[in-house]
Amino acid sequence: MACTSCSTSDGGAPKGCKNNGTCGTDSCNKLTVFDWLANMSLPNGQEPFDCVEVRFKNGRKEFYRNTEKLTLSIGDIVATEASPGHDVGIVTLTGELVKIQMKKKGANYNSNEIPKIYRKASQKDIDIWSEARDKEEPMKVKARELAIAHKLEMKISDIEYQGDGSKVTFYYTANDRVDFRLLIKDYAREFSTRIEMKQVGFRQEASRLGGIGSCGRELCCSTWLTDFRSVNTSAARYQQLSLNPQKLAGQCGKLKCCLNYELDTYMDALKDFPEFETKLKTEKGDAICQKQDIFKGLMWFAYTDNFANWHVLKIEQVREIAAQNKQGKKVSSLEDFAVETTSEPEKDFNNAMGQESLTRFDQPRNKKKNRNRNKAKAPNQNGDQNKGQNQKPQGKRPVIIKKNEDKK
Repeated sequence: MACTSCSTSDGGAPKGCKNNGTCGTDSCNKLTVFDWLANMSLPNGQEPFDCVEVRFKNGRKEFYRNTEKLTLSIGDIVATEASPGHDVGIVTLTGELVKIQMKKKGANYNSNEIPKIYRKASQKDIDIWSEARDKEEPMKVKARELAIAHKLEMKISDIEYQGDGSKVTFYYTANDRVDFRLLIKDYAREFSTRIEMKQVGFRQEASRLGGIGSCGRELCCSTWLTDFRSVNTSAARYQQLSLNPQKLAGQCGKLKCCLNYELDTYMDALKDFPEFETKLKTEKGDAICQKQDIFKGLMWFAYTDNFANWHVLKIEQVREIAAQNKQGKKVSSLEDFAVETTSEPEKDFNNAMGQESLTRFDQPRNKKKNRNRNKAKAPNQNGDQNKGQNQKPQGKRPVIIKKNEDKK
């Protein structure tokens, strides 16, 4: 983070702005759009685009019209139109790129229904906004307790205060429809403010909360992914992944969005393959496909009476056998067409990045010291022979030998 509020302290430890995504300079924002037109001037006589993009808590963004023609730049805190009262947000994008973003999200920039920007936020607006944000965490704990007391099958995932503190939005997730009329009455009585309930999906909840995925990186939905397409188990089947729900599910409990990333490539590769249900007829019996290797273009077949032995065939050979079967001919056996699967020789690793070995910190054994120790243990011809005679002979203990003699 490059902002001053997130810089390191005197001791070198990171301070952290603790704004949870509302940093004043917009450097710790999720789903940030880089303004690559910022250094370009407009043609003569053209007015700048009068709409701006404003961000609120957890990456929620809305478009507002700058009717007052204020001089706004990225990072400015503004008071925007809301119902009722006003809200406080941070400007994330200005200029012609806002028009492109509105087209991408399907917003009509010529419509009169676009809300307005009232003014740049004053110090009083910022103080009320920050005080309201500090109330959200203890309020969320109390709201969850009330929901549990009513025995409702819902989860309060997040709470967002409006900038002027006149309204609170409760985001919740639920599998079915929930009757929370009595719950709203308790919320209004407990918090003494206007209440709004908004249901979000499990994917939207994960995008709002964020986190680290199984790949070790931040969640795609909380960093750059904006559209949530449906993911089916067929995407895992086409990519020959094991249908293990624990591995295929993300933090939202649904199938991972990244299953769709390479699906088109696999679908294009499978166009050259014969169908998986292809049955080959031979004189030894019928054979059914058991496995495919998309990268090497191989298919494994096994006889119906012996599923333990698999035979590897190339896709060209499978087409050839299938073409003969259509003509009413049978091949002698799959062994005549099988490919010998030999272990590939190990390839030498070329260190192109200049990285050192992982064992570079291990201390090598000093062979010279071991040799000197062996020489010291070996008896000399003169003095060490007498020492060797005084040493006890190896074998059984003399005490055990005496016991045996006594028994005899």
